[in-house]
Amino acid sequence: MAEEDGKKVRQEARKERVLHTRVPAVLEQELKRVANAWRVPVSNVVRALLEDALDTLDVVGAKAEDELRVVAEKLAAERQRIRQKSTEHRSEEPRSPVKTDPADPLEGAVGATPITLVHDATCSLTGAKLPAGSEAFMILFDDPRRKLVTGKNALPQASTPNEEKADD
Repeated sequence: MAEEDGKKVRQEARKERVLHTRVPAVLEQELKRVANAWRVPVSNVVRALLEDALDTLDVVGAKAEDELRVVAEKLAAERQRIRQKSTEHRSEEPRSPVKTDPADPLEGAVGATPITLVHDATCSLTGAKLPAGSEAFMILFDDPRRKLVTGKNALPQASTPNEEKADD
């Protein structure tokens, strides 16, 4: 019984099917012209053209896949090279541990830049409430991993005032 079913499936697969389609008049004339030149029926010309088109798509698709695979491999290799270089660079840099509770919270600070708070915050130096929308200062450190937000009154004042000289 299984043999008969297998035979039937193979016969069905080999059996040609009729495909009806609409084509513009210009294409019909061109197909007929080619069929006359080749001395074959129009259906054979259409079949041959379709088979060639599908074969071409397979070849082009396979070639495109190969080229994409090569490009993907090159990108992966370059990404790996950059990661490795970045890791090597980071390991060469001396790292100082982030101080979580220094005796002087401004130790290592290099400056401050004004910011407008988006959310309520607390001054890291005085503990004062800093409301959203108010001006505060972001303290900049040698170590970019350190972060500190302060109110204006918590900033150290210059020991000698900077006075602008008036142009005479």
